[in-house]
Amino acid sequence: MSHTGSNNEKVDGESEIVLELLNVVHENSDLTQRSMANQLGIALGLANTYLKRCIRKGYIKVGQIPSNRYSYYLTPTGFAEKSRLTAEYLSSSFNFFRRAKAQCLESLRYARARNWDRLCLVGVSDLAEVYALCSLDHKIELVGIFDPASNRDRFAGLPVAKQLSDITAFDALVITDTQSPQDTFDRLCDEFPSDRILALPILGIYRDGPMETLDE
Repeated sequence: MSHTGSNNEKVDGESEIVLELLNVVHENSDLTQRSMANQLGIALGLANTYLKRCIRKGYIKVGQIPSNRYSYYLTPTGFAEKSRLTAEYLSSSFNFFRRAKAQCLESLRYARARNWDRLCLVGVSDLAEVYALCSLDHKIELVGIFDPASNRDRFAGLPVAKQLSDITAFDALVITDTQSPQDTFDRLCDEFPSDRILALPILGIYRDGPMETLDE
């Protein structure tokens, strides 16, 4: 049993390093391997090993820039893997509640500063529950949760609707879907202004789409 647990912890640790590496590359393509290692808090040789693995799997592509340096970019496959690992991390991390609470509070302050007094959550999840708890200390009303896949009538004290039209008027949407947050965001952007769709950093959502990001 202890041997199996050790292997599981190793796999979880490796997945977390890969996720952090993909996040680092996404945020800044003009990085050296040494700076990647510093940001990840691991040895240079280990960072090089994980970088090569991600390149081999097609998550990261390499481009040469002036002065014989290299730049690193996430591929569409890399973005998909980052989204998958983020969802996996959210469901298992002990740090989830602490990080989620801080980001929910920041999101509520952001909405309040813009006089958005009525918000609609999108997705029944633990994150929706944390957001609902955080909202109790703010003068913001959560009007409901939109989740077409949920069979619940209520969750976290809020009505759950399969159609947005069944929810009363709201000023902005807040994505709380932790299973497929990127797909949810992309679909919502087809119907609503993206600046009225709030997405917490913990969800790892990119707003411009992978191809546009790679072309920058």
